[in-house]
Amino acid sequence: MSSVLITGASKGIGRAMALELSKRGHRVVATARRPEALADLPVDQRLRLDVTDQETVDQAVKDAGDIDVLISNAGGTIRAPLESVPLAEVERLFQLNTLGALRVAQGVLPAMRERGAGRLIFVSSIQGRLVLPMIGPYGASKWALEALAETLAIETRHFGIKVSVVQPGAVSSGGAERAPVFLRENDPYTPLYEQLPLLRGEFVTPEDVAATVADAIEQPGPALRIPVGAPAERVLRARKEAPENEPFLTTEISW
Repeated sequence: MSSVLITGASKGIGRAMALELSKRGHRVVATARRPEALADLPVDQRLRLDVTDQETVDQAVKDAGDIDVLISNAGGTIRAPLESVPLAEVERLFQLNTLGALRVAQGVLPAMRERGAGRLIFVSSIQGRLVLPMIGPYGASKWALEALAETLAIETRHFGIKVSVVQPGAVSSGGAERAPVFLRENDPYTPLYEQLPLLRGEFVTPEDVAATVADAIEQPGPALRIPVGAPAERVLRARKEAPENEPFLTTEISW
């Protein structure tokens, strides 16, 4: 069984992963910005870790001890057109979704490299390979995350470290409902925003994502990119087969 550190374990996908991995007998170190939110999780350790705060990352990695697997899950999203999205919000998303993931990876990699073994699993999205209107900042942060993950896969494989990117589509975790929306009064992009449910497609559950991640951990040679569920597989296949000379949309929109 592996020793697994999970970021963003207080709710949604992170919480489901902590429960699934604990059920399978792994040693789980659940982390969150507010560790009190982890109190009811049946895990081995509950630690404070804010992926945007180097001091908390360093302390959590130290307190966790030997880590075989890092699941980089902490993240967030917003809804806004790129014409008017506050740039501070875009920067915040990159700090959380992209640089935060790299910050924690940097924390665990030296020990993994010295041991000659380790796993890095990054929770991305189908939006790491395609874009949806009104969710552009989130998609951009996930495209960047996937670039970092693939680079890490190349740089660290000589040291016995395996890297995977998990790609769910829409997840029924409540994240979309909690997402801040930046639309002005009488915003011309409101009709597009109202079509987002259609564009996001079928949902999978946090438990679906958790089972996929747990299966990847228990495989000797997991793939670099792992779609979650048939909806994600279909959309990513369609994106791969689509021409590159025009934007790709999962479905048509109307104005």
